[in-house]
Amino acid sequence: MNSLEVSRLAYAYPDGTQALFGVDFTIGRGERVALLGPNGAGKTTLVMHLNGILTAGHGAVTVAGTPVRKDTLKEIRQRVGLVFQDPDDQLFMPTVRDDVAFGPANSGVAGEELERVVKAALDRVGMLDAIDRPPHHLSFGQRRRVAVATVLAMAPEILVLDEPSSNLDPAARRELAEILRSLDVTVLMVTHDLPYALELCDRSLILSDGVIAADGPTRELLADVELLAAHRLELPYGFAIPAPERG
Repeated sequence: MNSLEVSRLAYAYPDGTQALFGVDFTIGRGERVALLGPNGAGKTTLVMHLNGILTAGHGAVTVAGTPVRKDTLKEIRQRVGLVFQDPDDQLFMPTVRDDVAFGPANSGVAGEELERVVKAALDRVGMLDAIDRPPHHLSFGQRRRVAVATVLAMAPEILVLDEPSSNLDPAARRELAEILRSLDVTVLMVTHDLPYALELCDRSLILSDGVIAADGPTRELLADVELLAAHRLELPYGFAIPAPERG
């Protein structure tokens, strides 16, 4: 079963602005896929359809075989874990333990099982030692890892990360990459950071003007200078796509 299926998805905002014009793609279970595209391409609009924040004007979104509809929202929001670009939008409780416990507790998990779930999620992101600390006492990179833990505690089918490398120093960026590589969960990473996409995702989608303009191996897409230029994507100055490894 695929983790995510998006079929002919179209959406217009109430003011008439058409953001998506018929988006089609599938993500298999366990894949790590980057969603690339310039500002205004429709990436945020697309992501907000994955857990029912927005309702499709046309087409369908299916998560692990369950269609995203009003009557399935509770199940869908447990299966699709969104990690916001700013962790402070996600962390609001007095301690790290309370933040990570919030979702599972509201789903009925309690007692020793809740404590086990919280500690397991924090351990997966290397933040177990911070369990009793206030989130605002942590560094930005540590808060981002705790934000990931709040989502992992819900055992999602797919982890959706919005610009995960933004505002991270090189060490925090590397640490997060190591964590993401270690997770046995499907990942959709929305990013402008093309080297990070290359490092973490074998496959990338380019969303441009509300449609999927390209879908393929990340290395091949990023090596296509004309494709990147056509969709206002640029590699950092001096960055060269490594030659493919010989098998």
